[in-house]
Formats: sequence, structure tokens, C-alpha cells
Amino acid sequence: MCLFVSSSGCRFCLNYSLNRTDYGPNLTCMRVITLPLSHTRMKTSWLHLKCKKVIFFVGFTLALLIYCFTISFLKVKGVQNGGKRAKKEISEMPRLTAKYGINCTRIYEMEPVEVAKTLVIRKQKSYVEPTDEIIVNATSDCDQFVSSLGYDAIQVTESEREFPLAYSLVVHRNAALVERLLRAVYVPHNIYCIHYDRKSSTDFMLAMNGLARCIPNVFIASKLERVQYAGISRLRADLNCLSDLLDSEVKWKYVINLCGQDFPLRTNAELVSDLKGLKGRNMVESKWPGAKNRRWSVHHLLKNKKFEFYNTPVSTSDKKRPPPYDIEMFVGSAYFTLSREFVYFVHWSYLARNFLAWSEDTFSPDEHFWATLVRVPGVPGEVPRSEADISELISKTRLVKWSAFEGRLYPRCTGVHVRKICIYGAAELRWLLNYGHWFANKVDPKVDPVLIECLEEKLAEKRRSFH
Repeated sequence: MCLFVSSSGCRFCLNYSLNRTDYGPNLTCMRVITLPLSHTRMKTSWLHLKCKKVIFFVGFTLALLIYCFTISFLKVKGVQNGGKRAKKEISEMPRLTAKYGINCTRIYEMEPVEVAKTLVIRKQKSYVEPTDEIIVNATSDCDQFVSSLGYDAIQVTESEREFPLAYSLVVHRNAALVERLLRAVYVPHNIYCIHYDRKSSTDFMLAMNGLARCIPNVFIASKLERVQYAGISRLRADLNCLSDLLDSEVKWKYVINLCGQDFPLRTNAELVSDLKGLKGRNMVESKWPGAKNRRWSVHHLLKNKKFEFYNTPVSTSDKKRPPPYDIEMFVGSAYFTLSREFVYFVHWSYLARNFLAWSEDTFSPDEHFWATLVRVPGVPGEVPRSEADISELISKTRLVKWSAFEGRLYPRCTGVHVRKICIYGAAELRWLLNYGHWFANKVDPKVDPVLIECLEEKLAEKRRSFH
């Protein structure tokens, strides 16, 4: 083995041999006479070795780059193809009314044979709902999403444009139904705030952000709540949207709050006409509390009651002090139609803020907060305390069927009941459209897909007649 080259041009080497007796190295040094090593030859060998290393490194790097580029290209192509497939699934999904030859006008006219067809569809469970992931993929290409679903082809009258509206959508699941609701109420000069529950699935949250990214004048609330059933967080979700809507550039006249199972019964033009007729008044259910005063006479604590999605407030034996400013309490609904001036009052008034703080540990504060504040003397759009109860059948914001009043106040539910509330069936189409309210609660395509298709069809007919 060569150790070094001497000045005489000879190599001094070590010859290692193994002594079999002591297994120690026997080191001998000898002067080996060899041909003189040329410096040029050494340099050439060194350069050759270096070049091989460089070539190997460059080749390996190039191969790695090509591999990464190919994988990235295939992923992008896959996302694009997935997005196109998703948009096709939404925009070209066969409507069951067309597939089964159902005539919505005949359902409206309550023809028995036509209504019976919808019952067959319900029994067969023919409706296949798009998943949240499909909405996520569909919104990967905003231009195509907006154009394929007609968001960019909506026509409005000058009267509508001069009277913009705002919406607060508090939702937590079923992105396809939320998109359908949004499309049904959407006009480009209105403004829409979406509040999704922080406990919602990742795909649902991504879908809502996709809708907000793609559709003009749609945005996500700047502050999101973990919504508990009948807790203060449900009220705060709407308040968060209202605050953001006040800060928006759109100078809306009225705001309406919706949930994921609402559906419009009026076009935007019809809503504008009705709201102009309010002349600044609010449309809120507001009644004397009766036995419901138990909801705020004692403290409530949030506890896990093993509900499907929420915790719920549970009453304690601790008495609660009366509301601030001797406010007289009323009860109603979580849903409202409020003037901009009233929302401004709620946002800035110390009375409203203190009342909100007092309501923190009450049961379902969203069902007394609005009902009470609209009765406070001097508020914008005040409802005098001396005025009779404003029931859900008088307040036009929501049309709800409670099982306890069916057969007396309204026809029996033709869909199904969930927690004593009717999820409407197609046989209620005529009643819904003619009652005079603005939104139906509740609808669900898994219960009756034909009803929503017929509502969409009838609203489209009305829009065409306005333009």
C-alpha cells in the first residue's frame, strides 16, 4: 500500500502480512523501485474521477427533478379532472322530475297521480346527494364553477339593485344543500356571510371556503363559533356575521338569517317589494313568554347530553337576577328580518350589549334576544309592547309546521317529523307557495328531493316573468 511519494520519485510502501502466531501486524517498509509517477497522469486520474462523480450527481439530480415534475403534473391533472368531474356531477346531475317525468305544475295543482309519483321516488330512495368533497373539487376552478351553475347569468331589475339585501347563513353540514340554498337566493349586488360551525367536518369547511372564494359578494365570517344547541354560541354566530355585514361596502337595507335547511318561497324581486312595504319595521316573531320564563329565571350550564352534534344548556337551582334596565321579556324565534338601522343599534347600544351578557347563561337566548329587543321603546322599527303577539304565522320570515298544531293551524305534514318539526313533502308545494311567507323551514332532499326541484322550477318561472 503506497503511503507517499519521495522527492526522488520513488514510492515508499507498507506491506501488511499476518503473523499466524501472535495475530499481530508485521509491518515492513521497503523501498520499491518503480517508474517515476507523472504529475500529469495523477492530475488526469483525479480529474477523471471528479468528472465521474459530477456526471453521476447531475444525472441523479436531473432524474429526481423529472420524477418530481411528473408526479406534480399528474397530481395537478388529477385535481383538474376531479374538479371537472365534480362540476359535471353538480351541473349535469339528472333532475328526478325529468328522469321520472314529473310535472311540477300538476303537483302544485294537487293531481293525485302526479303526487303519487313523488311517493314512489321517496320509497325507492332515488336521490343521491353530492358529497362535501364534490363541492370542494367543483370550486377548484372558480370560473367554470360560477358559469356552469349560472351565478354569472342572473338578471335583476333596477328596483332590486337599488335595494340590496344581506344574508347571514349559519350552517354546519351538507355542503351541496347549502350551495343550492345560496344559488336560490343569490343576486350579485346582495351580500352573503357564511358562518360554519368550528366542529364541522374538514371537507365541509373547505367547501364553504370554496364557495366564498368563487362567488362574488360571498364571504366567511371573520370569527367562527363552536355552536352548542340552545346555547349563546348560536346567537353569537349570527352576531358575528351581522358585525361583518355592517363593515361591508354593500349598503344593504335589510338582513335575513338562514340555516342550511331553509329554502326561499319568494324571488329576490318579490322580497324587495315586501320589504319596502315594511318602511323600516322589523319582521320578527315576538310573543309574551308565559311558561317559558323558566329559560332565564335560573342559571344554565352547558353539559353533554349526547346529542348528535351539540352540548346543551342544563338548568340549575340557582336563581338568576332580572334582566338589565328592567327590560320586559318576550320570546320568539332565532330567525329574523332586520333593518340596517336596528342592526346598527344592536351592534353599538350598551343596552343590547348588557342584555347579551345577561343572556349568556340562559336557555336558547336566540329565541328571546331578538323578540325582546324589537319591543324596547325607541329602537329602530320598534314593535310596541302593547301590540298583540306576533306569532310565526304572522311573521313572514319563516314558515314552520309544528306537529302539535297540524290539522288546526295548517294541513298535516306530508313529509316526516324531526323533533316535532315537519320536513316538508312535495304535496305541500301549493300550500308553501301560497301562504305568503318568505322562507320554508325545513326542507331536505333526502326526505323529498322533488319538493326542492319544484320550488326551484317555480322560482325560476317567477324570475323570468319579472325580466
